[in-house]
Amino acid sequence: MTTALLDDAPPTKAATGMTGRQRLVLVVLLAAQFMLAVDFSILNVALPVIGRGLGFGLGGLQWIATSFALAAAGFTLLFGRVADLVGRRRVFLVGLAVLGVSSLVGGLATSPGLLLAARVAQGLATAAVTPAGLALLTTAFPEGPLRERALGLNGALMSAGFTSGAVLGGLLTDLLSWRWAFFVNVPVALAVLLVAPRLIAESRPAERPRMDLPGAVTVTGGLLALVYGLTTAGEHGWGDPVALWALGLGAVLLVVFWFVERSAAAPLVPVRVLRRRTVVWGNVAGLLAFATETSLVFLLTLYLQQVLGFSALATGLAFGVLGAGTVVGGILAPRLIGRLGTRRALLAGFLVQAVATGSLVLLGEGRAWLGLLLVATFVGGVGNMLAIVGFMVTATSGLPDGEQGLATGVATMTQQVGITLGTPVMSAVATAAGSAVLTGVGWAIAANTALVLLGFAASALFLRRG
Repeated sequence: MTTALLDDAPPTKAATGMTGRQRLVLVVLLAAQFMLAVDFSILNVALPVIGRGLGFGLGGLQWIATSFALAAAGFTLLFGRVADLVGRRRVFLVGLAVLGVSSLVGGLATSPGLLLAARVAQGLATAAVTPAGLALLTTAFPEGPLRERALGLNGALMSAGFTSGAVLGGLLTDLLSWRWAFFVNVPVALAVLLVAPRLIAESRPAERPRMDLPGAVTVTGGLLALVYGLTTAGEHGWGDPVALWALGLGAVLLVVFWFVERSAAAPLVPVRVLRRRTVVWGNVAGLLAFATETSLVFLLTLYLQQVLGFSALATGLAFGVLGAGTVVGGILAPRLIGRLGTRRALLAGFLVQAVATGSLVLLGEGRAWLGLLLVATFVGGVGNMLAIVGFMVTATSGLPDGEQGLATGVATMTQQVGITLGTPVMSAVATAAGSAVLTGVGWAIAANTALVLLGFAASALFLRRG
């Protein structure tokens, strides 16, 4: 097993200078990934306005976010493998075209059904573009410092996009219309579609194996059921029978998927890949990193709006500090990995994030506590990004270029499930802690910190020298 990047010793020196073409490729791929990250959160503050404009019922509003998450998480692994088989650039470009058209349709929607259909299409496009774009990124840069730098910038912009989506959504909704939260994707997608074919070379295996249809059906169905169960539990509670049935069905289908892959002639995900320590424990670290930071945004939104009385736009602006921290973390991550090695950098990230998140337990009712919140979210954003880049490097290292779409598909699936998982879990903790918002948020932040420390412990124990 290749584990050089997981050793405590720094990795060996390699070429660190990018060519002009590589810089252009990086800019194009990062622009696409940033746009996808913004889509996860840009509509959150606009939901009430959309509901009034299109006639959504109160219970239907959550489907604007849920329909996107279901498609994005459920089909990511499948499309990641499809990109390996039919060509990553082709899947990347087709996905971007679908994203541009669906964003235009969503912005022009005049009924709830049409808007939800556009959100599903946006989710499917995200499921195609994200793993294909990451695979193009990892194959465009050789394993080592160049790839670490590219993944660091990618992680920083994706996390910054997630946090800045709330700011952008608030500004567009207040100054123009909620429809511009959809329209803003169209020129970006068009620009990337015009430039990418000239810069990015196609990438796929010389021999195209058969598609593993049973594996595709079971893993996609399992992920859809799992994400649906998580979102339903977040809305109705963990005792809701529909949520429990969905979670149970998802677990059964994923177990069936494992056995299908063991006997398949051309498996969707070779079992030997799933047995790699770097893949398994790297993705566990990534799941916890994404689940904790995105759910912390949810908890602090409750605190800022319901305890301190901030507006939606002011809340989004406050999270700009977190976005700045993730950008700094993404810039620092490749340098720390070069000096310390991937494992130590990942552990350092989790430790910094745990200390910063834990300090937020002290938050009180006065606005004087805003200073602690801003400092802690900035520092925590730096630590979280160190962990995320460490996870990406770990989960995609030591695999041939022909399996990079698979590796990035698994990593992207981990990201989507982590984003979906964190909020309902933290919401349940906050609700169970009592009726006072501040008390519930405090207990949920403590649970969030415990999960970060769990990520630290798991990485320390299992990402050792093989």
